[in-house]
Amino acid sequence: MAYKIGDDCISCGSCAATCPVEAISEGQEHYDIDPEKCIECGACAAGCPVDAIAAP
Repeated sequence: MAYKIGDDCISCGSCAATCPVEAISEGQEHYDIDPEKCIECGACAAGCPVDAIAAP
């Protein structure tokens, strides 16, 4: 089960910059995590300034 980015996302891009497998990309409303690529390392959640990323 991959991490998920919620509606609190401010589209700053810090999560995408920290993802070691490039599973995060900019979506229409906020950034999105590709569940096929996510390795559940938590780097994105640790780097999110608004705590918009939920653990699986």
